[in-house]
Amino acid sequence: MKAPRYSHPSGFPLAYHIVFTCYGTRLQGNPKGSVSKYNNNPGTPLLRIDPVRQHKHGKRMTQLPYELDESRRRVVLEAIKEVCQYREWHLIAAHIRSNHVHAIVSANCRPEKVMGDFKAYVSRALTRAGFESSSRRRWTVHGSTGYI
Repeated sequence: MKAPRYSHPSGFPLAYHIVFTCYGTRLQGNPKGSVSKYNNNPGTPLLRIDPVRQHKHGKRMTQLPYELDESRRRVVLEAIKEVCQYREWHLIAAHIRSNHVHAIVSANCRPEKVMGDFKAYVSRALTRAGFESSSRRRWTVHGSTGYI
């Protein structure tokens, strides 16, 4: 039997687990593990190690991989706090890694909106902080939007 999904009176889940990765840091076929848009549900086995596939995806990249150093991670966290305050979302937890971002957030909208706003606010904040121009690719196309 499937566990019940608890939700806010608005009909939205109590919270979302949002995860998005940095551009080019975990290509499909990577020995550390990777997923595809068709194979990305929690608990699903990772794609098999495939150096040919990894090389093929690497050749399609238009910029170098993007990584978050300590200074950038601080900017990312502050930008996530800012968007949550502005949108009146409740940020429960956030963990910013060198190649991906985790956030647990309660919001009165779809998780795709939360992720999109996070990426947009963070990108603008990184540009304003002078790290690189707005043309820099920082994020993969989507990410994970788990319901809690």
